[in-house]
Amino acid sequence: MKNTILSLLLLLAVTAANAQNTATLTVPAKAEQIISRHIYGHFAEHLGRCIYGGFYVGENNTKIPHTAGVRNDVVDALKKLKIPNLRWPGGCFADTYHWKDGIGPKEQRPSIVNTWWGGVTENNSFGTHDFLNMCELLGTEPYLAGNMGSGAVQELADWVQYTNFAGVGPMSKLRKENGREKPWNVKYWGIGNEAWGCGGNMTAEYYANEYRKYATFVSDWNNSGKLFRIASGANGGDYNWTETLMKIIPKNLIEGVALHHYAVINWDKKGPSVKFSEEQYFATMKSALHMEELVQKHSAIMDKYDPAKKIALVVDEWGGWYEVEPGTNPGFLYQQNTMRDAMIAGSTLNTFNNHSDRVRMANLAQAINVLQSVILTDEEKMLLTPTYHVMEMYNVHQDATYLPFTVQSADYTLGNEKLKAVNGSASRDKNGATHISLVNIDPKNKQQVAITIEGARYKNVLGRIVTSKTLQDHNTFDKPDVIKPVAFKGAKLKGNSLNVELPPFSVVVLEMK
Repeated sequence: MKNTILSLLLLLAVTAANAQNTATLTVPAKAEQIISRHIYGHFAEHLGRCIYGGFYVGENNTKIPHTAGVRNDVVDALKKLKIPNLRWPGGCFADTYHWKDGIGPKEQRPSIVNTWWGGVTENNSFGTHDFLNMCELLGTEPYLAGNMGSGAVQELADWVQYTNFAGVGPMSKLRKENGREKPWNVKYWGIGNEAWGCGGNMTAEYYANEYRKYATFVSDWNNSGKLFRIASGANGGDYNWTETLMKIIPKNLIEGVALHHYAVINWDKKGPSVKFSEEQYFATMKSALHMEELVQKHSAIMDKYDPAKKIALVVDEWGGWYEVEPGTNPGFLYQQNTMRDAMIAGSTLNTFNNHSDRVRMANLAQAINVLQSVILTDEEKMLLTPTYHVMEMYNVHQDATYLPFTVQSADYTLGNEKLKAVNGSASRDKNGATHISLVNIDPKNKQQVAITIEGARYKNVLGRIVTSKTLQDHNTFDKPDVIKPVAFKGAKLKGNSLNVELPPFSVVVLEMK
């Protein structure tokens, strides 16, 4: 009897450790929905060491190789990431930034105090020309966040003319005097940022009417019809904000509505970035996975007013937010990046891919040395984070055709709470290769995923994986390659069935041909 009981307990233990999940990959004959590459955008705010010391080290720096003051190693890394757009100069900083302070001879530019982030003095040596020329160097599209909080309509209208007008006019004349003959043709413009908070503490109704005014004067100087104006959207689950904007703003004045959501345990006690417990990990992932509900509900509201889905949902701030690293300036928001961040990145990008009919742009916060960065720097040293490696593996989805991929997942359980252990998304690229991205957030148990393929036959499968020994593992300047992608051998293809064994806390991207 004892042997029978022991055998049963052993069987249950093995079953728990090898949880079964099923999924269906559907390959329609005429799949048309595209996963916009702009979902994989990034964010560079004047915050801590993101700009100064991160992207920009100055033209006179002799220790760090650079091009016009922009780090060459950063440029190379972001090119490999294929970043489609870069948001600047904020964030909260945007609504205190006056763009004319950052043009002209650098020695003549006025200094400013960054009142939002650390109270540091900046010399405006990195301004409009520096940023837009850097975007050309990176091969990425700029996304400029306009000052609506402390700026005037004329100021934003002039900025658009300065960057985009090729004809004869006061702003194009000024641009040419500052050394740039041709306009940059900036497409993406944010009309304020977090207007409900640091952007002016406005009500939804007040902001919507102010937006109407500002957006009217953000003219398309090239008459291309391609200017993309993005309204300051909701803070997380403020669905009334989205409803009000969609109701009040005429559809000919808006191309995108923003949404901000951070994976955070508690705003008053965010927890450490590295030495976190499983309880803290679970709470962070619960917050991160809440993105699915937020996207669904905000999209449903937008569908009421825009059934043709012409207006994009733009999640232009997302990522994990923890306490700063001990001994660093609390206003600089510098934090390490662990396997937990890889789980956040993979899961969030899967959500965006699966809702790419409405989510057509997003920006991870932030690119370098701030919050969930893809790059960390320390003087001449640079490292790539687990988040970087996930986004590099996922760039196969950029501008690929969305393929429906449904997952029936086992649970990751802690105490009395449960989260779905496995999530995923799929697409087919222009060369006909199909990619499936899978995440197992369970920190203890591997997950078996049995995938049924409908509508296609594949001959082989290859894969890469990001995982490590512990959830708390991270790359350091002394050991920058603790976490990096390696070949994945846990996928077996037979006919129309694909079986995958996902290790605990892992991100996998498969390619089938």
